[in-house]
Amino acid sequence: MTIKGNTIIWAIVACLLWSTAYAGIKLGLQYDTPFHFAGIRFMISGLLVMPFAIARGGFLKMIRDYWKLISMVTVLQIVVNYSLFYLGLGIVPGALGAVIAGSQPLVTAIIASMMHEGDRLTRTKIITIVSGLSGVILISAGRQALKMGSSIELIGVVMILMANISLTMGNILVSLRSGNIDPSVLSSVTLFTGGLIIFLISIPVEGLHHRQYPADYWMILSWLSFMAAAAFSIWFGLLKRPGVKVSELNLWKFIIPVAGAVISWLTVPGESPEWLTISGMVIITGSLFMFFRNNNDSVPVK
Repeated sequence: MTIKGNTIIWAIVACLLWSTAYAGIKLGLQYDTPFHFAGIRFMISGLLVMPFAIARGGFLKMIRDYWKLISMVTVLQIVVNYSLFYLGLGIVPGALGAVIAGSQPLVTAIIASMMHEGDRLTRTKIITIVSGLSGVILISAGRQALKMGSSIELIGVVMILMANISLTMGNILVSLRSGNIDPSVLSSVTLFTGGLIIFLISIPVEGLHHRQYPADYWMILSWLSFMAAAAFSIWFGLLKRPGVKVSELNLWKFIIPVAGAVISWLTVPGESPEWLTISGMVIITGSLFMFFRNNNDSVPVK
């Protein structure tokens, strides 16, 4: 298998994991408040990865050597990104929120072209992004009418866009400045620290929680915590690989709404396939296949 093929497989695995987040968060928020839920989730995620990070050796030294990078990634990818995302998603209609969140590959390509000299926009990349985004719109339109009913929802749209920008900048920093830091160290520390900050924010914003949670809540929280731990560790590892471009790697995130729709069909009562949704899936799949089929600069994995 080539390095390119190996990278594609792991990128798909990470995106499939992330695709379960929307349904999981929606179910979890039936029992908990957004910041408290997110804070607990990411602290557990960080703790899940930490034993593996410590076992590899040099854990504290890497934190000392890369504390600036860890701090910036923590703020951008966990605290700012998820705070704005949770708040924005609570304001805008679900379908519109999915489209704005699904625009992240476009946001990534634009910002990466400005911050990274080796990651320029190309005609093929632009066509793939436009096709992928149109597929996301069709999927969302097939599941719920796309509409924005009030001016307050515009604020929600801006919040989700800002979350995309924050996430993208964190991705680019990992790609450019991560050096020799182990991906498990980076993911464990940023997830735990970011979760702790969000949890502390939840106390004055949402109050202290003194409630009994059902077993379903703990099952959902456990899965979302594992999912974040695994997906972030995989993604940080891929961003560190030589020759991997941030914008091209993020094109695989178009898979997330596709897999998310399928999961909804299987788990959410009343959800069923619509022709618009299926058309969007076909467009996204075709655009990704054509883009990566035409990029054949591969190197064998050693």
